[in-house]
Amino acid sequence: QVQLVESGGGVVQAGGSLRLSCTPSGLTISDYNMGWFRQAPGKEREFVAAISRIASRTYYSDSVKGRFTISRDNAKNTVYLQMNSLKPEDTAVYYCAAKYSVAELTRTYDYWGPGTQVTVSS
Repeated sequence: QVQLVESGGGVVQAGGSLRLSCTPSGLTISDYNMGWFRQAPGKEREFVAAISRIASRTYYSDSVKGRFTISRDNAKNTVYLQMNSLKPEDTAVYYCAAKYSVAELTRTYDYWGPGTQVTVSS
């Protein structure tokens, strides 16, 4: 059974940094494309970042480009989301996701974690 577990969320002041981690069980990240999404209160879930299985190509939403960095450590079977220069509008539940197909990396995924809360205070 595949389980994705996020960690690293918390409360941080605007301008601060957090690093989220995602360590799946029952799944080897080197075989999958990995992504991060977020959902703010009253809003739909939105794409944040993705890293491809092959060549580790990275993709970002315009709202986080230049501030967030997605990376993978295959040896640790862990995906990271480094978040810098955080803004109050980054406040959301952040979800880790995995998919085998490289198509539509900003949308549909096969597996999802339960999410971790990130709160950015002004």
